[in-house]
Amino acid sequence: MEQTTYQQDESFRDSINTINQQGGRAYVHPRKPKGKLHRRRLVVSWVLLATFFGMPWIKYQGDPLFLIDIIHRRFIFFGLIFWPQDTYIFAVLMLTFIVFIVVFTVALGRLWCGWACPQTIFLEMVFRKIEYWIDGDAASQKRLAASTVTAEKFFRRVLKFSIFLLIAHLIALTLAAWVVGVDAVLTMLRQSLSENISAFTGLMILTAFLVFIYSWFREQVCVILCPYGRLQGVLLDRNSIVVAYDYKRGEPRGGFRKGEDRAAVGKGDCTDCRACIQVCPTAIDIRNGTQLECINCTACIDACNATMVRSGLPKGLIRFASERMISTGNRLRMNARLWAYSAVLVLLLSFLTFLLFTRADIEATILRTPGLLYQQNDDATISNLYNIKVVNKTREEAPVTLKLLSHPGRILMPSGDMVVRAAGKSESVFFVYLDPQQISKTSGKIPIRIGVFSHGAPIEEIDLTFVAPDVKK
Repeated sequence: MEQTTYQQDESFRDSINTINQQGGRAYVHPRKPKGKLHRRRLVVSWVLLATFFGMPWIKYQGDPLFLIDIIHRRFIFFGLIFWPQDTYIFAVLMLTFIVFIVVFTVALGRLWCGWACPQTIFLEMVFRKIEYWIDGDAASQKRLAASTVTAEKFFRRVLKFSIFLLIAHLIALTLAAWVVGVDAVLTMLRQSLSENISAFTGLMILTAFLVFIYSWFREQVCVILCPYGRLQGVLLDRNSIVVAYDYKRGEPRGGFRKGEDRAAVGKGDCTDCRACIQVCPTAIDIRNGTQLECINCTACIDACNATMVRSGLPKGLIRFASERMISTGNRLRMNARLWAYSAVLVLLLSFLTFLLFTRADIEATILRTPGLLYQQNDDATISNLYNIKVVNKTREEAPVTLKLLSHPGRILMPSGDMVVRAAGKSESVFFVYLDPQQISKTSGKIPIRIGVFSHGAPIEEIDLTFVAPDVKK
């Protein structure tokens, strides 16, 4: 990203703060954040956490409002049921989501990471809050980590990891409810371990993984594993809104003295209190400029504003701003790249909306039975055997009838009338009978058309081929 340089020393980019010089893990103990933006983040987090834990319990006409059943390839979004036949809709949805990420990042940087990413929400608003409650603020945590094993330290560690384990297991159960439904999870919990050994093993592995992530690996997910941090380096430009330090106002840095005219002594507004570093969950110095590790959590903004208030200086030394806004003092303007991305996003959203509104509630697939040609029957008719598969995406049973539209003839389904259960699928076979008089003189494949109907209403018309022998008139 193009950026005006205000510091010559950029050696900080040669390493990351979560790994020490020996290559080992350097634990981060950020100071407990507080301030207006943190309170807003709390509200957003409570809403997202309530959505995550509460959504599996919400049902619509007997089904979950949302379900991601990968095992049975059945998905429900806002009460709409989707099957593998709707793969094209998912493809458009994923493309739209990718473009949305691009537009969002170009305009607002990693705001998603700090305010809505599940990793950040669980770590900062759940597990870290428990740690502050049990171990105290950053200074207490450092002292506890450096101390020898005592009864107090042992008690706090056991208490903390026990709570971590319970919460991680609750998260694992909720994730399972999103996949198989809350009823299936409750049934599994009521049954014995021997009846669900594979499911229990999977839940324990997931629980252990979550405990590892949120008790030890933590911010390393954002710094090392998450590809979004690398993506922002490609997408951000001078017009992107990020958590930024106003170096024009803040430099040169210097200690604060009450009543001092900082401009007269050649000092900027940055008092070099390092509060922004102490509160950062990834231990970066935001004054060095935009960095891969910054997740835009705004903790540094609250910390800096608190220092500005105590010092009698204007707030906003660290704020949401773009590099161009800081260097020129101008407001944000839409550039050509952002307009282009936005136009593509609007087109994709429009196309996705069209696909959703035109999606068929019942879909049928008909194919000729492989390995069979034709049959000559006692009544001189010629018949072909076909396979039919019907997917019912509604919540009501769907009786299915077939009609031969292209030729005089008849259709026989040996198993009787086809009825597809609600939100289910059914397969069957049927014969198509044609009179030899209706068959062309040449042998080979004859095009026919079959109509699929439910409750007397047409669902779709399917073009097929009918194999017949030579017929001489």
